[in-house]
Amino acid sequence: EVQLQASGGGLVQPGGSLRLSCAASGFTFSTTSMSWVRQAPGKALERVSSMDPRGVIKLYADSVRGRFTISRDNAKNTLFLQMNSLKTEDTAVYHCARSEKWRQPEGPGTQVTVSS
Repeated sequence: EVQLQASGGGLVQPGGSLRLSCAASGFTFSTTSMSWVRQAPGKALERVSSMDPRGVIKLYADSVRGRFTISRDNAKNTLFLQMNSLKTEDTAVYHCARSEKWRQPEGPGTQVTVSS
């Protein structure tokens, strides 16, 4: 059974930082492209970043490029998202997902709220 458990969300002021983690199990993480996706209230699911299995190719949505950094530790089956210079519009539930299934996140996600 595929399990993707995101954590690290919380309440942060604009301009602040958070680091999200995602513990993966139930599939071969080290050979799987991974993504971070988010869904804000009333908005469509948005893929904010993705990474190839070796961590060489990193892609970002225009909305987060230069502020967010994706990374992974294949030895620990863990995906990360470092989020800096957070804005109120970054408020959303963040999920990690296998890139091929990013439109159907397989985990509960973690809430990120950016507010003063």
